[in-house]
Amino acid sequence: MSLAELTRNSYHVGINAGQWLDLCKLWVEQKGLSQDSPNVGPVISETILKLCGTYDADPVLQSYLKGALSNGLLPISVFVANFLQAANSPEIHSASTLDRLCRLALDAHYASNLPPSGSLLSLVVPQSTVLNTVHDALVFLRNAYSFPSSKFHRLSASASELVTLLLSCTTNIPHIPTAQAMMYLGEANDILHTIRLSSDVRQALETFALSLSLLIGDDAKAEREAQLIHTMQLGLGRNDVLDPNTEADTVTCSLLLQSLVSSRAGDYGAGSDLEAVALLMGTIRWTSWAPGVFYTQILLAALTCVAGSSPRDARDDSAFIWKAFVLGRLPRLLHMLEKTLERHGTNEHHAMHSALSTMLQHSELLARCDKVLSRTRLGTEDSNIQKPFLSQLMQQLRVVELVDQQFVITMDPTLTTESMSRLQSEAAEHNCTLENYLESRLTAESSEVDSQVLFDRIRSEPGSHHFFAAACLTAHFRAGDLEILSHLMKILYTHDFALDILSLHLKISDVLFDAIHLLTDYDCETVGDPQTASSHLGNIVLFVQVVLTKFRISASTLKKGDTLLRTDFLRSSRVYHLDDLPPEAKSVFPAWFKAIFDTSSDGIEDTILRSTRPRTLLQMSATLFSQACIARQENRIDVDALRNGVSYFLEPLLNWTLVGVVHAMLFEVQQRGFVATHPLEVLRTLLLAPNCPRVVLRLCSPNILRLMCSKRAQVVNPGVVDIEAIKALAFQTLGLKKDGSTAAQEAPSIPPETFLHLPRREIREAFMFARERKGPHIDVARCLTIITPTKFLLLFWSELCVAANLGEIETCRRLATFVLVTPRSGAPPLLPLFVHNVLPVLIARIDQQTGDANTNIDLMVTIASTILSAALHLEWAIQTVCSEQKVIAGQTSAMIARKLASDLRAQKTNSRTSAVMLQRLSGVPTFIANFPVFMP
Repeated sequence: MSLAELTRNSYHVGINAGQWLDLCKLWVEQKGLSQDSPNVGPVISETILKLCGTYDADPVLQSYLKGALSNGLLPISVFVANFLQAANSPEIHSASTLDRLCRLALDAHYASNLPPSGSLLSLVVPQSTVLNTVHDALVFLRNAYSFPSSKFHRLSASASELVTLLLSCTTNIPHIPTAQAMMYLGEANDILHTIRLSSDVRQALETFALSLSLLIGDDAKAEREAQLIHTMQLGLGRNDVLDPNTEADTVTCSLLLQSLVSSRAGDYGAGSDLEAVALLMGTIRWTSWAPGVFYTQILLAALTCVAGSSPRDARDDSAFIWKAFVLGRLPRLLHMLEKTLERHGTNEHHAMHSALSTMLQHSELLARCDKVLSRTRLGTEDSNIQKPFLSQLMQQLRVVELVDQQFVITMDPTLTTESMSRLQSEAAEHNCTLENYLESRLTAESSEVDSQVLFDRIRSEPGSHHFFAAACLTAHFRAGDLEILSHLMKILYTHDFALDILSLHLKISDVLFDAIHLLTDYDCETVGDPQTASSHLGNIVLFVQVVLTKFRISASTLKKGDTLLRTDFLRSSRVYHLDDLPPEAKSVFPAWFKAIFDTSSDGIEDTILRSTRPRTLLQMSATLFSQACIARQENRIDVDALRNGVSYFLEPLLNWTLVGVVHAMLFEVQQRGFVATHPLEVLRTLLLAPNCPRVVLRLCSPNILRLMCSKRAQVVNPGVVDIEAIKALAFQTLGLKKDGSTAAQEAPSIPPETFLHLPRREIREAFMFARERKGPHIDVARCLTIITPTKFLLLFWSELCVAANLGEIETCRRLATFVLVTPRSGAPPLLPLFVHNVLPVLIARIDQQTGDANTNIDLMVTIASTILSAALHLEWAIQTVCSEQKVIAGQTSAMIARKLASDLRAQKTNSRTSAVMLQRLSGVPTFIANFPVFMP
């Protein structure tokens, strides 16, 4: 038995602290170890801290720790280090527990009568370890102030006391890398500027920050101040003054491209022609870049994103998506942008020539692009895989006439006018356009092998993607032939990458609308063969369900023109009480139940199919199974009748209703536990059947694993239901491990950080990527599903302050503009919330700062001026390109500016920050020209 097992078992059987200590000492003696062995103290500390995460504030665990600390089994320094790591992780989330554990460390220190460097920290550890521990303590201090105050704990006071003691050990800071020192300095300054600290901890932290500042040196400070001056010039309207590094900036355009790709199925994604072009146009306007500069920036950002898209595993298609976007979609968006610029008097035909010439200077970046794509299997017959990526890009730019043939040949003599892809050659052989050729191939009956060959070619030739999407749209989505439409839908949801191609070239909401409109109105009353028609409709249902899930479209309605359609019936897993069924379902429910689960019936006849619309069948399928389980429990039907009924749903006639059925049965087991034998039997029969549609398993496997991997599932008798077989099938379906082995199932699928830490991690990774000149990305929409918009904005500002104090104000400005101005489908607009609700709070905090607040004020002025100007230009671009008036931020930029000016004037007598902001903003002619309300 290990020491960890001894500790856990002692706690669970109720052994008191004294007896447990005796057992531990006996274990140490039998193992021939000393009490200061690394196999004793750290093991005890980690084990008890993990138990504290499960059993909050348990006095027995506290007595264990107190006894181990006082008897020397657990050195105080070991406990402090382990405690700080646990406190900053998701293991312990109770403020009272954290407070009591912190007090244990403090009480043990005071009882030792030793200085902090001999108790809280070991005397033999190097100063680099001391600094790491201090940094952990600062993070703990910040987190402690994030908990609401309560009479049941004094966590902030305890954390402050611990930090003060640890900071007293940093009197001799060694020479460490400047980046590391700046990180520590940023953390310290951010705490000083955002938290109201007690006088002793503030004094200790200011001394620590001063030591770090002296260590960093004057050169870094001068560089930061120069960048601040330059950024202020850019933020206040003088964007035509560019330093030499502006040409190499990858932040603004990388964020824009990342947004277009990650939100490609949204209203402002890559698939939305006009809206995507409007975002590009708005970027040109607010940055004041000439077309040549903009093209250089956008191509450099595109190459950076491709180079950074190396797949993490076999399921990661990021490299394919980026190649498909940059080669297949971006040139057409830039072509539409150039036509828009020409209509407004900007006519620079050779702007792209200079941008491509600049790309040749980035040989290392181009080599990384080629290396990433050479590792990615894009198809069995990838004719372009040996061509350099830049050559492929130039070829696609020539196709859309952004560069001329003579320039292309000069750059790459191998790209002649006769250069054609395999699909283009085949289309030419059939004397038709590529779009018509693909249309004919998609509609023709073909073997599975022939279909796979065709789709491998489409996948590997980004130049064909536009024509593939056009063929799907014009020939099928709006066609009246149900059989052809069903055939196409099945092909699309079977090949996941085909959906990615469509999302890059078509507005997915329009595609969904057409499909759902058909499902909403269709009935089999007048068709000759309702059973075949039902099977064909099933492929359309499965296509819509896959698209809704893949692109995280959660809207309950879709609107096109004046028509509004509901989507909830396609996700329905609701089990109705029979009296609560929708009227149409209530009238046909008895007939369906008898046809499916009554062994004396003749089965599902054409009559019942003609009388039931597909949406009605989707709504009541889960209830059919629920009632069947109840009937089986009451012995009104036998097991054969239940299995016979299940078999109907494994055939094409009804298998398209299974997603709602499986989710309903999973919910039933989750509510009742694994004693719900009949729902479990239904799940086993459906999921392990060889003819269960793979697409149903794809859609249901995440929820299956969530239930089957729970602690309750681990104690189920294997004779009741084959849990392991279901888990293996779900893992294999998701591609986590092809053989579904136990090793894959036991591997943690969730990172150690909780979802609550994701927003901060997203923001910090964006800054890290910007420093490394990689393509930064922030998934703002996902962050807003984890924390409220206000909390996200406050968190975002705190990270901006850290970066600004490190001299990264230009990056802050660009990130803030993207986060606050870029429109997002399904997410609330952040610009008015930031200006009206968050900014007053931040101004009040800055007013209360006792130290130097100039950097934070400069940052606030820069961001305020930039986001208002960017919003104004984006409004103009959307109105111009889309030919309609859209209020993308909930309010116009003029309304937001008017309210900000009014608030600043009202507070300027009592708020120094408000007065400075008003003075700075009203002193810039270009800003005043856009927003006259700031005129003094």
